[in-house]
Amino acid sequence: MKDTIQHKEAEARMLPGSITAQGFLGEDSRRVAEIVEADEGEFRRLGLVFEIVAAELERLRDLGERGLGEPVTVDGTWLVQTGDARGKLACPYEDGIYHKNSVWLKRVDSGEALVYTDLSIHLLREHHFLQGRGSGFRLEPAALKRVLGL
Repeated sequence: MKDTIQHKEAEARMLPGSITAQGFLGEDSRRVAEIVEADEGEFRRLGLVFEIVAAELERLRDLGERGLGEPVTVDGTWLVQTGDARGKLACPYEDGIYHKNSVWLKRVDSGEALVYTDLSIHLLREHHFLQGRGSGFRLEPAALKRVLGL
């Protein structure tokens, strides 16, 4: 496990009240480096690729935005609804500022759903950080595989 200075510094900014009221770690007591390492291993086990997952989340977000806040059906497989909030959120790794938004993605056949943001996509793609267990925007690798059908 690489508990880099970058992870340690970002971890302090992930605590509740720093960037968001709830923070990014939920009830997870693991270090950020441990969370990343475990999720990278799970991605490998499931045959997922971070860039492909991020691109699909972006594609679905973009198509969902056409609904202007109302749910839209995409490819007959998903219901997607996007919402905006005022403001921006900084990446805890200090490499960008992201529009505050949320995407609700539901698979029609199973009813399983995910909620994510532009910052979630960035954290997944660039840092392989899916947030801690119990975080409101945690992206579980197995759920990503099921919902996205990858």
